[in-house]
Amino acid sequence: MTRTTSLSRPIIEALYNEALVLADEVRAVFAMGTREPDIGDDTLVRLALSTEGLKTTTRMMHVLAWLLNQRAYFSGELSEGQVRRHGALPEDRPADPAQLQLLEEGTCDLIEETERLHRRIARLDAAWRRNFELTSPVRAFQERIGREFERG
Repeated sequence: MTRTTSLSRPIIEALYNEALVLADEVRAVFAMGTREPDIGDDTLVRLALSTEGLKTTTRMMHVLAWLLNQRAYFSGELSEGQVRRHGALPEDRPADPAQLQLLEEGTCDLIEETERLHRRIARLDAAWRRNFELTSPVRAFQERIGREFERG
């Protein structure tokens, strides 16, 4: 696997298309949770579906907003400074394992897929904010030791 050293329009477009497909799947799965409950539906399952559905849709909206900001930057609608100041990907709120145990396997798989996409975008966002500077762990440790010696 090659290491990305910059963001480009094709990378952003590919991720955007992937995110749109995933967001549509999320909408389809969690829209079913908005129906009137059937007699005998377990309240805890409905609550888990509602809670995890909200986290999952919020996660996808954050990912899509980040990608839309990047698309706007590549289209010249936003400056790099605007994206750097206001376009950070918010931190994720992962699914609750206890809630996941109440949900169907397919729903859990979909939630995990959204978490993986968010982690990928978070790594890209962090690397982009560092201008894709790669610091080896050894170099980082040496710099930390140097700072400690300077303090005395």
